Amino acid sequence: MRPHAGLAGDAQKAEPKGEFVKIRRRDLERLTTEVMQLRDFLPKIINGDILGTFQKLDAVESNMEKKEEEIEQLKMDCEHFRARLETAQADCMKEKKEKLDLRQQLNEAKQQLLQQAEYCTEMGAAVCTLLWGVSSNEEAVKTILGGTKAVKFFTITAQTMESFVKSLSEDMKQQDLDSDENQFVLALAGIVTNVAALACGREFLVSSSRELLDTMMHLLGDMKPGLCTKFKVLMLMSLYNVSINLKGLKYISESPGFIPLLWWLLNDPDTEVCLHVLRLLQSVILEPEVLAKSASEMRDTLPFQRIIALSKSRNADLQALAKELLEDLKILEYEA
Repeated sequence: MRPHAGLAGDAQKAEPKGEFVKIRRRDLERLTTEVMQLRDFLPKIINGDILGTFQKLDAVESNMEKKEEEIEQLKMDCEHFRARLETAQADCMKEKKEKLDLRQQLNEAKQQLLQQAEYCTEMGAAVCTLLWGVSSNEEAVKTILGGTKAVKFFTITAQTMESFVKSLSEDMKQQDLDSDENQFVLALAGIVTNVAALACGREFLVSSSRELLDTMMHLLGDMKPGLCTKFKVLMLMSLYNVSINLKGLKYISESPGFIPLLWWLLNDPDTEVCLHVLRLLQSVILEPEVLAKSASEMRDTLPFQRIIALSKSRNADLQALAKELLEDLKILEYEA
């Protein structure tokens, strides 16, 4: 029998288990040297790069952590400011509501004050009008002056008159004679006129209510010609009545600006105003002691032409008084 199969198995067993490459010894030694060099230097190079990289990584991580902390702090600040904003908005809304409430209360208070002022004016006008009528009685005047509130009454009268004149509009042409305000001050002026018509009243006004006399003279100079003529007439009548008292005449005539005031009032278009100005002027001229102190100023500033014009007035009383005064003024020539 031929051993064919056995030969095949022997051939397989004879095959090498690995493959080899033939190189020259010199190349192998050079390769070995390079491998040894790499083995020595590669760890050093790699370790240095890795260390630098790790350091950079740590720095980046630290920076990131810091940024995260900053972001977190900003978030907290934002929440804090948002909370403050919400509180401020709530406070603002509360204040707005309080202001609206206060404004409403203020408007209500103003309305109530206006109503009270109107009521007081109506009451004052009514009471003073009644008192004006009563003051024409001498015994009633004595009773009024004998009371504890007389000085206070005339002080309030002066203040009320002054307040009324201040309230007049610059462009006011006519005063509403039927208004409560107008009736109030007219009644007050009428009461003063009636009180000054009595000797005891004149003495009281000169001794205890000079503020009222000063106020009336001041107001006569403040009001424009043609305005509130009835009020002016009553004040001029009061001053004329006071001038009957020698002490009163001295006080009025020696008041600063009294003579220029008379000349100013003579330019008023109302005949009643001019009539009572001339009467007051006549009181000064006919009292020698008073005239002696005023003669020089009168002589230098006297508006003769205006008085001459009034002596030709269509009003008989004014015409007669102006002519009479022109005769009285001749005494200034002897005073020169």
